[in-house]
Amino acid sequence: MTDAEPDGGRRCGFVAVIGAPNAGKSTLTNRLVGAKVSIVTAKAQTTRYRVSGVAVDGPAQLVYVDTPGIFEPRRRLDRAMVAAAWTGAADADIRLLLIDARKGIDEEAGRILTALAATPAHCVLALNKIDLVRRDRTLALSRDANEVCAFEATFMISAATGDGVSDLSARLAAMVPPGPWLYPEDQLSDMNDRLFAAEITREKLFEKLHQELPYALTVETEDWQGFDDGSVRIAQTVFVERDSQKGIVLGRQGTRIKSVREQAVAELESILERKVHLFIFVKVRQKWGDDPERFAPWGLDYNA
Repeated sequence: MTDAEPDGGRRCGFVAVIGAPNAGKSTLTNRLVGAKVSIVTAKAQTTRYRVSGVAVDGPAQLVYVDTPGIFEPRRRLDRAMVAAAWTGAADADIRLLLIDARKGIDEEAGRILTALAATPAHCVLALNKIDLVRRDRTLALSRDANEVCAFEATFMISAATGDGVSDLSARLAAMVPPGPWLYPEDQLSDMNDRLFAAEITREKLFEKLHQELPYALTVETEDWQGFDDGSVRIAQTVFVERDSQKGIVLGRQGTRIKSVREQAVAELESILERKVHLFIFVKVRQKWGDDPERFAPWGLDYNA
């Protein structure tokens, strides 16, 4: 080991994945990590707080920070989510801006580009969903984005198919600073099991519910008990804001929540590699989104 190659040439750094809602940030983070660390749905604003996924590319360990989508906030929770995204970007070694190539530089993406241009930091651009857009459009989009913010590199990718992602990873690995790895080589995320299990259930609820209801609920893991046979008992509560919402979440004769539980169990057993006994309760907690106790476990600033 020499001064020129500390820690045997190892590198390590944080990469904040930022962008507008539904740009594909969580899908890309999971693809870069090689495992599911963030839930993914077709609905905007699924990610509510920063989730870190850890990946290794050659001698580099990259900590990808999947951030909430940046949009014009309306509620207290919205403001906290957007603040968490910008805090994650400010704390990172590299800011990776993801733009949905189908939408182009719309109002939300334009605001993010302008904000990035005003901050001196390493910035990389990834145009996502190129499999759904003509090449001449992506080239024009790349030119327009770089006219606003001078990116150190631009990549055309599809987070869903993996096209171009390995090249993106290699470039990011070369950009992070020299230094020791921060996590064990086999660790994929900094999220604890209780929070991750709650997120899996919330994902299944988002997939089955429509309009505003998914945004009016939250899921908390109240109890986690491991048994000698390796199985685990998980008790969760789904909090909604009104009695009418409780009925919708439960479904007729409890059919919807039963289906959610079955899907969540199947995925948790696959990920945790153990038998899961999942119990889900639905309760009404008016204005839970204004309760500071809800924000602390997510690492969100209630006063943002």
